[in-house]
Amino acid sequence: MPLLIDLKPGEKLIINGAVVENAGANTKIRILNDSAILRQKEILSDTDCVTPASRVYFCLQCAYIFPDARGKYLQSYNQYLDDYVKACPSAAAIADDIQTALQTSNLYRALKAARLLLKHETQTIGRFQAQVRQGADGGPPTDED
Repeated sequence: MPLLIDLKPGEKLIINGAVVENAGANTKIRILNDSAILRQKEILSDTDCVTPASRVYFCLQCAYIFPDARGKYLQSYNQYLDDYVKACPSAAAIADDIQTALQTSNLYRALKAARLLLKHETQTIGRFQAQVRQGADGGPPTDED
């Protein structure tokens, strides 16, 4: 079944490792065969990889769009994911979903699950920051009070 993609002016798309940019008005592109495709909103640049979950996502993204180097990226991905789950065990179910997708060679589905890992990380950091703020703003009294 063909995939129809609507690109806004200036929007980028990766198709089988090639970056395509819409240089004009809104454009529709129809993909007629099986291809590795990522829209701009799904693409993470190497400079954006500053957190553990973003490193997991970036490695999966590269494994998806660069099949010739897939082994190298999946090896890094495994280490990053293991480190993340060790540091944050509440992400184990998401990690299992990613692994299940990879076991069936569905890298795009693994990327979708990795987006949930990014969301999990953001929420976890947000909760931690809120706890720190609560403590700094006069949390429970201590022996020194």
